[in-house]
Amino acid sequence: MQKFDVLIVGAGMVGLTLALALRKSSNLTIAIADTLTITELTDEPEVRVSAINVASKTLFEQLGVWPAIIALRTQAYQHMHIWDKAGGGKLDFTADDIDGLPRNDDLGWIIENKVIRNALWQQAQTDEGISFFTSHKLANIAVGESEAFASFEMPAANENTPSTSAMQTPLIAKLVVGADGANSWLRKQMDMAMITRDYDHHAIVATVKCPQGHKNTAWQVFLPTGPLAFLPVFPQSKDICSIVYSTSPEDAKRLTALSAVEFSKELTAASDGKLGAIELISERFTYPLTMRLAQDFVKDRLVLIGDAAHTIHPLAGQGVNLGLLDAAALAQTLVEAKDEHNKDALDIADAKRLKAFARYRKSEAVEMIAAMEAIKQTFAVQQPGLQFLRGIGLSLLNQVKPVKKRLIEQALGLKSDLPALATQKVDS
Repeated sequence: MQKFDVLIVGAGMVGLTLALALRKSSNLTIAIADTLTITELTDEPEVRVSAINVASKTLFEQLGVWPAIIALRTQAYQHMHIWDKAGGGKLDFTADDIDGLPRNDDLGWIIENKVIRNALWQQAQTDEGISFFTSHKLANIAVGESEAFASFEMPAANENTPSTSAMQTPLIAKLVVGADGANSWLRKQMDMAMITRDYDHHAIVATVKCPQGHKNTAWQVFLPTGPLAFLPVFPQSKDICSIVYSTSPEDAKRLTALSAVEFSKELTAASDGKLGAIELISERFTYPLTMRLAQDFVKDRLVLIGDAAHTIHPLAGQGVNLGLLDAAALAQTLVEAKDEHNKDALDIADAKRLKAFARYRKSEAVEMIAAMEAIKQTFAVQQPGLQFLRGIGLSLLNQVKPVKKRLIEQALGLKSDLPALATQKVDS
C-alpha cells in the first residue's frame, strides 16, 4: 500500500488547485485520482469557459501558475454591460467604480476550462510530492479511525493494460477530498446527503462571432425567459464570444433545434444588435441547471469542495470562483493544523478545524445561492408595470456609486475574509 497525507478525488481545476496550494505551504504528500487525462489545445476556441475574478487570479498568481495560463491564452475584460430587455434599465461597470483598482484595470478574465486545467496539471506534474493515479477508476473508499483506505477497479481480463503496482495497489491517506464535480462519485459512495432544487432552466453554451467586436466587455441581457451572456474569449480575435444562454427547458429545446442561421438571428435580436449580426461558429451544448448543496461538507475524514459540495446558477459566473476559494481555504486549514501541532500529518484531519472550514465555506455557498436566486426572481417578473419599475430601478442603481461599488466588489471576489492565498497584495 502507498501512503499519502491527502487523497484528492478529481483532477479538475479545483482539485489541482488544492494540490498546488497544499504543496506551496507544506511538505504534505498528495495523491490525485482521476481517469480524465489532459488533451492538447487546438487552434479553435473551446466551448467550455470560466469567468475568473480578481481573487481567483490572485490565487493562481501565488501558486505560480498564472504566467502559464497567460502564455496559453486568456481574454481580459475591462467593462461589464448589463441590461433588462423588458424593463429597459441598464448597469455599466468599470475599474473606475472600485477604489484601489487602477483606472482601465481588468475586471476579470474569460478563460477556456482546458487552458486552466492544462496549466495546473503541467505544474502539478513537476512536483515530486504530488502523485497521479489516472489508469483505473476508484472502486471503494473505507474510512477508519485514523486513516482512509482507497482501492481501484481491477482491469478487465481482456484489457491490454500495463501491470504496475501504482495502478492497482490500494492507497492510504489521512484525509480524502472530493473535488470530482457535480455528480461526485465520492459523495455518492460515502452517502453524503444533498439538498437540490431544479432551477427550471437549461443552459445553452456555444461560441459565436460578433462582427462589431466584443470591446473587451462582458455583456449580459436579461430576457423574459432568462439571462443571455456574451463573454469575450480567445484573444487571437477581438470578435469571438462564448455565450451562456439560460432559458426554460422548452425554449432550450426549440433553440437547439434551429438551424445555425436561425439560431444566430435569435441571438442578434435578443442582444438588440449591440454586437452586430451574430454568427454561430461552434456546436451547441445544453445542460439542465440545478442548485445543489451538500448538507455536510465534512464527514469523518472526508471533505467536499467545489461542485461536489455546491452548484449555483451561472448567471453571475461565480461557480468556479467559489470552488477555487474552497480549495484555498481548505489548504490553509490543513496547513495551519499541521503547523500548530508540529507532529505528523495525522493532525491535518482535526475534526474541530474541519468543521470550522465547513461552516465558513457552506455559509459562503448559501450566500451565493441566495443572491443568484434573488436576481433570478427579480428578472422573472412578467407584469408590464413591474417590469417598467424594475427598469427604472436598474438605471437609478447605475448612478449610485456606493451600491455599484459593493456589487462589483462581490463580483470580483474582493472580500475581507478571503483565504490568504487569494488575498490581493496592494503596493504601499
